[in-house]
Amino acid sequence: MVTLVCPVRGCGAPLSRDGRALVCPRGHRFDGARSGYHNLLQPQERRSRRPGDSAAALAARRRLFDRGHGDWLVPHLLAAVDALRLPPGAAVLDVGCGEGFYLGTLARERRIDAHGLDISAPAVDLAARRHPQATWIVGNADRTLPYAAGSFDLALALTSRVDPGELRRVLAPAASFVLAVPAADDLVELRAAVLGEGRLRDRLRPALASLAAQFELVRHVTVRTRLQLDAADARDLLAATYRGVRHRERRRADGLLEPAAPATAGDRGEVAESAPIDVTASRDLATLRPRLPRL
Repeated sequence: MVTLVCPVRGCGAPLSRDGRALVCPRGHRFDGARSGYHNLLQPQERRSRRPGDSAAALAARRRLFDRGHGDWLVPHLLAAVDALRLPPGAAVLDVGCGEGFYLGTLARERRIDAHGLDISAPAVDLAARRHPQATWIVGNADRTLPYAAGSFDLALALTSRVDPGELRRVLAPAASFVLAVPAADDLVELRAAVLGEGRLRDRLRPALASLAAQFELVRHVTVRTRLQLDAADARDLLAATYRGVRHRERRRADGLLEPAAPATAGDRGEVAESAPIDVTASRDLATLRPRLPRL
């Protein structure tokens, strides 16, 4: 059973429901949003007034998912989860859930008790509105996870950061952890054309190194596909993926994606469409398990 705990510093008491609110025995109260989520993020756990992804990035990511550009990863994620042979109703935590596409899809396809956490309140609000069957919490996964020890049978971190010690604490002893990071060639064509940086980047090795004290690798697979992007798709992918894209690079993307000029005088008056861009999408999917304590 998943138990939420009070995030107020020095408290940590179990939270229980009081109507739409969550309350602890010491009187701390967290009202639920109309969309169904609860905000447990404390002032000391945020670095800005609006932490997490911007509204523009969230809108771009939602458009990409609605146009089907996240669907390719779903069968691979389901295969990784199915290999674990979880019991029906297993408690699953998506750390850094964003707007909830992958956890919501998993909860629709499999019998799980789904819980999503993200630092961005707008992202969690989108998730709660689209996927009410899951439990959605605003919190900072880099600091403290507001759950009792041993609450979850499985944790997911799909291109999001985690605190290894906190993650280990909230997992049951026989639980698993599925990590996804962009593989070396992910978006390499777009990075080369727009950002001027097309080199291969190994993100899995440093990620596993940061987890090594708490988790051990069980299996790893690299999965990839080719996405055909039109101009709107490519701009949304840049907005959703690269927070620091500068104005110059946005102009470069617009130049790359704008329709070609008519080839002949006879073509004048016709609107030319830009050709789709083929882009590699790839992920390193790693399944890990908590290390057993030394005797």
